[in-house]
Amino acid sequence: MAKETVVITGGAGFLGSHLCDKFINEDFRVVCIDNLITGNSDNIAHLAGNENFLFIKHDITNYIFIAGEVHYILHFASPASPIDYLKLPIQTLKVGALGTHNVLGLAKEKNARMLLASTSEVYGDPKVHPQKEDYWGNVNPIGSRGVYDEAKRFAEAITMAYHRYHSIETRIVRIFNTYGTRMRPNDGRALPTFVMQALRNKDITVFGDGSQTRSFCYVSDLVDGIYKLLFSDEINPVNIGNPDEITIKEFAEEVINLTDSNSRIVFEELPLNDPQVRQPDIGKAKKILNWNPIVSRIEGLKTTIGYFKSLL
Repeated sequence: MAKETVVITGGAGFLGSHLCDKFINEDFRVVCIDNLITGNSDNIAHLAGNENFLFIKHDITNYIFIAGEVHYILHFASPASPIDYLKLPIQTLKVGALGTHNVLGLAKEKNARMLLASTSEVYGDPKVHPQKEDYWGNVNPIGSRGVYDEAKRFAEAITMAYHRYHSIETRIVRIFNTYGTRMRPNDGRALPTFVMQALRNKDITVFGDGSQTRSFCYVSDLVDGIYKLLFSDEINPVNIGNPDEITIKEFAEEVINLTDSNSRIVFEELPLNDPQVRQPDIGKAKKILNWNPIVSRIEGLKTTIGYFKSLL
């Protein structure tokens, strides 16, 4: 019997490449699309020559052509770290709007199910804690972070419009902070920044007083949740993340201990609209998907630190 085909946009990125691996391992044919603006071909190099894997270098803000049947599409193309979307604001907005529109057009043409990678950033700097899917958020649309927040909010809106108007099968995952192997060491997010600073025994830069919180989910847990969501019947957004919350200062101290570093923590001015709290309510994922993160932060950090060490 012919294998089912899944298209993964942004498939050479951190999350996208792990999803490529997952679907190859689950016996799908994978078509990976990436323009490599923030993705890295090294992330998928091990799949080169696999008869069930095809890489297409393409910017999905332009028309997407895929020959043959497509059964599932996972839309993960987008700059996703502050350093990227502040440097690439127009590209971020275009991939959220035009790119999502083109992906939904492909889903309509192929009668495929489409899963949108949304983000906890749709909640902005939340007034509700922890964040549940029925919270509409607190976003500054004209702030510097708005290019990413609003791109994802628009992407959710057009995805639901295609579902309602064209009866496209759609799924929406709201991804909370995720980490693991294949993260870029210079992507500007707290975890890779702290780990690389600690491994080099440099000062660890904490914004504000470090009391703001984050919740970190290991990539294998996230991929498992996304896979379960794709094959569920849930139409509305679902949070996937690890609710184990920690302050940024505590997290910096944890990284210093795990790397046996001589780094010291220094404090810098907090960026505008930086969320003060970030913690997913995963009650819906537990109930509907029977999903729960299983990798502890310490366990995941040790693996990730090992990966970053290999890059030095």
